[in-house]
Amino acid sequence: MLLEESEISEHCFDLIFAFDEIVALGYRENVNLAQIRTFTEMDSHEEKVFRAVRETQEREAKAEMKRKAKELQRARQDAERAGKKSPGFGGFGSSGMSNVISATIITDTIEPEKPKVASAPVRSSGSSKALKLGVKGKEVDNFVDKLKSEGENIITSSAGRKASEASKVLQPQVNIESVHLRVEEKISLTCGRDGGLQNMEVLGMITLKVADEKNGCISILINNNDKKGAQLQTHPHVDKKLFNTESLICLKNQEKSFPLNNDLGVLKWRLQSTDESLIPLTINCWPSESGSGCDVNIEYELQDEGLELNEVVITIPLPSGVGAPVVGDMDGQYNHDSRKNILEWSLPVIDEKNKSGSLEFSMDGKPNDFFPIHVSFVSKRNFCDIQVAKVTYVEEGSPVKFSSETSFVVDKYEIL
Repeated sequence: MLLEESEISEHCFDLIFAFDEIVALGYRENVNLAQIRTFTEMDSHEEKVFRAVRETQEREAKAEMKRKAKELQRARQDAERAGKKSPGFGGFGSSGMSNVISATIITDTIEPEKPKVASAPVRSSGSSKALKLGVKGKEVDNFVDKLKSEGENIITSSAGRKASEASKVLQPQVNIESVHLRVEEKISLTCGRDGGLQNMEVLGMITLKVADEKNGCISILINNNDKKGAQLQTHPHVDKKLFNTESLICLKNQEKSFPLNNDLGVLKWRLQSTDESLIPLTINCWPSESGSGCDVNIEYELQDEGLELNEVVITIPLPSGVGAPVVGDMDGQYNHDSRKNILEWSLPVIDEKNKSGSLEFSMDGKPNDFFPIHVSFVSKRNFCDIQVAKVTYVEEGSPVKFSSETSFVVDKYEIL
């Protein structure tokens, strides 16, 4: 396994700190991977106390400055009402100058604190011959084998970047016409670890964008096959009566046209329920304590077989400082992030042909250490079966060429 310079530079400081724990006074110390991770992740309690005290002092100083500024402003207003000059600002142009100074003080004190941005490390422009990994391939392979024997999941940085890019929400390329419609849904769901749906909310919207003026006076036929009980609401400028009777989205004043080059939400819906049968993807986690730690079995099952979920990632928290999990039988792939102490279970597609699967692993810990579990996915099919059937001109009734895209994403999906 060869490492490139860019891959090393991404973790240069982590490597330096890790080597500092391995080598002492020129001699190699007998430490394992778990000890190195514990040493490099240690933080300072005194530093936290110092930061907390400093933040408290800064807040008190700002409050005192605001109070002083208000007193100065109140004194100036009292002096103006009494027809006298403001106290403390006598001399040439005292009145105008006092206004400027007091305004400046108030502005400076009320201005919110800017977030602190960590400066990026500056790389030296000199030669990069000081550190080269990969020259002695046998020693590198032995070190990698040592990490694998301790249960660490080894991936290269390029592979990690590809995995992170694949997990992002990537919309397919759509040939956008002058009339373009987006059907978007997002779900927020919370379930208990022992079963039971605590809350589920699905929010959906159809957004219209017209790029050509000749296509402004149009009507949109909606195909509503929802059987889950979603509540629909049209835009205030849309003829609600016509939509309720004929499922047509059209402006109340049909002589007017939809706004050009502007994303306009013409229809939205909301579904809120605690019915467990409506859960699109169920997750069952069974952690059980054993003599050597805890055995965890996680299962998923697609309840709505009409959905096709892509880029599914099930994230399980892990206890810190106990090493890597030992993964047994599994479907899909997994990635152990030792810095965040999580296990990511990735499944490219879940549909009616691949509606269930499981993952088993074991490690030290208690059953509560593996909750809450978070789920993320994307889908080209929406949850509430509401789609755009066709678009026509209002006067002529002839069809209008249009394009559309559908997305169903996760806002929050967790098992507590």
